[in-house]
Amino acid sequence: MASSSAALLRASRARLSSSLSSLSSLSRTSLASPPHSPSLINYRSLSFSSAFRSLRSSPPRWSHGYDWRSPLSLRAQIRTAAPVIERFQRKIATMASENAFKGILTSLPKPGGGEFGKFYSLPAINDPRIDKLPYSIKILLESAIRNCDNFQVTKEDVEKIIDWKNTSPKQVEIPFKPARVLLQDFTGVPAVVDLASMRDSMNKLGGDSNKINPLVPVDLVIDHSVQVDVARSENAVQANMDLEFQRNKERFAFLKWGSSAFHNMLVVPPGSGIVHQVNLEYLGRVVFNTDGVLYPDSVVGTDSHTTMIDGLGVAGWGVGGIEAEAAMLGQPMSMVLPGVVGFKLSGKLHNGVTATDLVLTVTQMLRKHGVVGKFVEFYGEGMGELSLADRATIANMSPEYGATMGFFPVDHVTLQYLKLTGRSDETVAMIEAYLRANKMFVDYNEPQQERVYSSYLELDLADVEPCISGPKRPHDRVPLKEMKADWHACLDNQVGFKGFAVPKDSQDKVAKFSFHGQPAELKHGSVVIAAITSCTNTSNPSVMLGAGLVAKKACELGLEVKPWIKTSLAPGSGVVTKYLLQSGLKKYLDQQGFHIVGYGCTTCIGNSGELDESVASAISENGTLVFFL
Repeated sequence: MASSSAALLRASRARLSSSLSSLSSLSRTSLASPPHSPSLINYRSLSFSSAFRSLRSSPPRWSHGYDWRSPLSLRAQIRTAAPVIERFQRKIATMASENAFKGILTSLPKPGGGEFGKFYSLPAINDPRIDKLPYSIKILLESAIRNCDNFQVTKEDVEKIIDWKNTSPKQVEIPFKPARVLLQDFTGVPAVVDLASMRDSMNKLGGDSNKINPLVPVDLVIDHSVQVDVARSENAVQANMDLEFQRNKERFAFLKWGSSAFHNMLVVPPGSGIVHQVNLEYLGRVVFNTDGVLYPDSVVGTDSHTTMIDGLGVAGWGVGGIEAEAAMLGQPMSMVLPGVVGFKLSGKLHNGVTATDLVLTVTQMLRKHGVVGKFVEFYGEGMGELSLADRATIANMSPEYGATMGFFPVDHVTLQYLKLTGRSDETVAMIEAYLRANKMFVDYNEPQQERVYSSYLELDLADVEPCISGPKRPHDRVPLKEMKADWHACLDNQVGFKGFAVPKDSQDKVAKFSFHGQPAELKHGSVVIAAITSCTNTSNPSVMLGAGLVAKKACELGLEVKPWIKTSLAPGSGVVTKYLLQSGLKKYLDQQGFHIVGYGCTTCIGNSGELDESVASAISENGTLVFFL
């Protein structure tokens, strides 16, 4: 196949060059030859592909500098070359439609008869190197095999991935075609604008604008627009949503148009939840079934915390807007074949230790190890002790520990979560059957194939202890028992990530002020915003129920949050509200001032709304160091 393709390219190049030469000779007989110019020299130095692109660009120019629009006699010569170009394009299109691995396309039978569909079988390649590949690399391999046309994705690319153990240290590049694209409204609006602009251009050129559509499924979740203007109120959700729609009327109308104008695009309306939790609960497919062909779900998103979906066994990470748009239009992403850090988990978390404590510990270990540009893949018997919500919490923090993604392969815990979140029994059965057939499923009851990783880390979950992070960065872990000493050290230290350089005689300074007629005070370390939000926390039921239990205990002890602290609760989806209501804990959160203010990112991305003027003045006038929690 490769030799025939090369022969075709050489033949097409020769025929096109011949046509252009004849055109040049014809033009010389009718027009005086102008002197050579730098632009001519530059043009002649271009490669065939670059020259071909230049020929097709607007305004096209011939090799001797004539604008094709000027001498009308040249238009006939252009028509002479057109059939050569068209035949070349048709042949390339034909080449791109032939999959070099179509021989391993295998049927996946249903237990009761019939079939789920067909899939590209990795075991059918019969290469022992594939069995030892990390699960995350197998997803890249399957994508390369399924899209191998020897044009955008070649057999050489497939071989690079199969030989991952030897090629990954060499920083080789591979093409990758994700199964879908995930957007939020801040970055999604420009993408939809670009698609609309392409349709306008198509109309101006007299073409069919309806042909401009994403080639892969695109999900856009509106979650970055809501702000906490109203808090500590029963009607906070409705009030904030009304303001959100007033501010974003034009944007929302445009996105609503886009949802119906473009095929293959789903727009999730405002008030539905945080993009990553919605992706986890509703949008993640785990395995796609498109036109009868099964393949693993994979996603790139225009948000760094797209990695949260890795906890579901779906390969996903954040990219820039241009990369996302290219993926939407079916273009492969060029990426360096990454190294994979194998992170073994053993043991079990102690009672009272949360997923937040675990992820801060994992983040500290991985930052010390160095995982920038790498995949992290978790394995070991400790995996079975982590709920899927705990896994999603760890995967979500990939940007904080620097990895491209933190991947948890699919196992029985994943399947249980899929059923819990409403995926049908048939869908779950298809997912399990496909992953088992392609040796991408982890079954702890079967002997495990030894995997090869670039480097290794290990953590006994029993060693994790309660901790916090800060005061400025989420990856600066501080054990809870050391919090007081660490805070005083931060006051003394020079200005930096762990220092404020507050003079000793000012560290106990108290700023007194009046808050709506009540006496109030602030000092260094006071909390002025307390928000229960972020996709990292609100997606985890154990953490959210823990917050509810703390509120309940505080109410029973007669404790109250200071009235000048701006409190808010912004769940990642409506599911959180439902289980807080059914557990009877929401009323205690309300009593402490943590009323639901909206379903979106809010304080996590700076949309906390304004502080009360009296609080803001006390901070600015006294230089008080305050915190947002």
